[in-house]
Amino acid sequence: MTLQDPDLAKLLFGRLNWASFPLHEPILVGTFIAVMLGAVALLGVVTYYRLWGYLWREWFTSIDHKKIGIMYMILGLVMLLRGFSDAIMMRAQQAMAFGPNEGFLPAEHYDQVFSAHGMIMIFFVAMPLITGLMNYVMPLQIGARDVAFPFLNNFSFWMTVAGAMLVMSSLFIGAFARTGWLAYPPLSELASSPDSGVDYYIWSLQIAGVGTTLSGINLLATIIKMRAPGMSIMKMPIFCWTALCANVLIVTAFPVLTATLGLLALDRYVGTHFFTADNGGNMMMYVNLIWVWGHPEVYILILPAFGIFSEVTSTFSRKRLFGYASMVYATVVITVLSYLVWLHHFFTMGSGASVNSFFGITTMIISIPTGAKIFNWMFTMYRGRIVFDVPMLWVVAFIVTFAIGGMTGVLLAVPPADFSLHNSLFLVAHFHNVIIGGVLFGMFAGINYWFPKAFGFRLDPFWGKCSFWLWVTGFYFAFMPLYLLGLMGVTRRLRHFDDPALQIWFEIAAFGAFLILLGILAMIVQFAVSILRREQLRDVTGDPWHGRTLEWSTSSPPPPYNFAFTPQVHDVDAWWQMKQYNYRRPVQGFLPIHMPKNTGAGFIMAALSFVFGFAMVWYMWLLAVVSFVALLAVAIGHTFNYNRDKYIPADEVARIEASRAELLASHV
Repeated sequence: MTLQDPDLAKLLFGRLNWASFPLHEPILVGTFIAVMLGAVALLGVVTYYRLWGYLWREWFTSIDHKKIGIMYMILGLVMLLRGFSDAIMMRAQQAMAFGPNEGFLPAEHYDQVFSAHGMIMIFFVAMPLITGLMNYVMPLQIGARDVAFPFLNNFSFWMTVAGAMLVMSSLFIGAFARTGWLAYPPLSELASSPDSGVDYYIWSLQIAGVGTTLSGINLLATIIKMRAPGMSIMKMPIFCWTALCANVLIVTAFPVLTATLGLLALDRYVGTHFFTADNGGNMMMYVNLIWVWGHPEVYILILPAFGIFSEVTSTFSRKRLFGYASMVYATVVITVLSYLVWLHHFFTMGSGASVNSFFGITTMIISIPTGAKIFNWMFTMYRGRIVFDVPMLWVVAFIVTFAIGGMTGVLLAVPPADFSLHNSLFLVAHFHNVIIGGVLFGMFAGINYWFPKAFGFRLDPFWGKCSFWLWVTGFYFAFMPLYLLGLMGVTRRLRHFDDPALQIWFEIAAFGAFLILLGILAMIVQFAVSILRREQLRDVTGDPWHGRTLEWSTSSPPPPYNFAFTPQVHDVDAWWQMKQYNYRRPVQGFLPIHMPKNTGAGFIMAALSFVFGFAMVWYMWLLAVVSFVALLAVAIGHTFNYNRDKYIPADEVARIEASRAELLASHV
């Protein structure tokens, strides 16, 4: 038996063949060449400086929540470049495709672009960014040395990376889904999408979803069980409260997504009919299930951003957060109500007036606690000594932008209005209004705010402000025209238009996307300049913003163990309260600190999961079985690895703390 044998070839390669490589697409071929050249250059630099061993020992196998949080952030920012490249292509295509001009994207390619854009920006940009910030900041804020399950944290991150890499594979091998980012049946069923696109969608989300669910369980257990002595639940920082509620939503919502995609996979692989009209199936069941996950997902993204805005507003207003208790209650109410509004995403599907009325009312109600939060932030700023540094600029832009998005959301909550605006560009503008103006602006505020805590030096303020103004200006140019186009009746997902009167609005939107591109480039320059000028931007005090929460009581960057002594908390603003009593860190009595060892098992298991997902996409059944068995073997083998503990000796702890004591004392 040779490789030329059809049966052996099918067993080894499934449906993968030379025709699966899109060599006829010049855009994809050019992108592949550019990516390969970039990858070779990066590998060359890492090899030249002999960094492989360092990266493997200190980062890839790390179970330190701080390093894992940083890697999550890097993943989110890298995938932002991929997701935004799709956006810029869509805007350029729509700006030029009028009348006889068909533009540069074929219809089949354009459908893949908008499907990949939505899925990547939600799952592999927004989710890693919020998970990274929660991973880094939350344990420091509650006085914990690490998360509850350090290895699980490492494994969760690499599973997210594996899902992202599977999506990226679809760019060069086969094709991605042409169904939209939620893959509605019947488009996602085998009869309508017989190629690899929907399978890439299913398995990348299933793999990444495992990581997200386990991360949610981990962070939830950390908040509940590992708070410092004295930190009752009503003394937690607001960011910890929003992280708590977001992870409750993750733990309860993501299993629904897993089950939904599992049923869709059974339809495609086994021939069941859960979501088809045959044999009692119902495609509307898919729509209900996907949005039972999908609308809580919106609040999984926005709640941590609300927590960031609360921390930043308080710090840069030099005041306590106004209405702490009301902020907590508003967060909890939003969490509960997020499960009662999912059907407003498909008012037009024929559910009936009574059902639509109920979900319209609940959607309007959820705007009340959200509005209360905005008033609390404004009252915090009232009569405060506001410093308009880069993080605070993002807060101000958020309040204005999110208020516009909220008003358009209330409009869409009215079923008769939604009947006219549903599936139009008005809806696209509203969604981006709240996700960019809320989630991304919040992430950028958090990155600028906590960067000195993570690295010991600030981000360059000049380039930060350049990025801010380009992003905000570009956002309004890019999405305000879409509101107008939506009111004109222009539907989304179209690549070509006949009416030349629409072109000017698409050109303005493309100009806005170009400004956002400049904002992203300015952010990259900001990181580069800050690293080069880190000595000038270094803040040795450990508290460059005079932050009020407990993470600022550690040095910047924190030591591996976070806290040599577990802090005692007596107030909501723990570090602020400590400083009022001229807090001094102890200088003696250090004990050895137990720390778990690094491990490569998470990386290996995620790599095997990637291989398994790729094999399932291409029907390589032998490879799928082998990789799955290997995955189980590594998982079981890891459970018998008892030698996973290490101790930092007391004298080493004392040396580390002594080297920081003088710097921290100068701050206090």
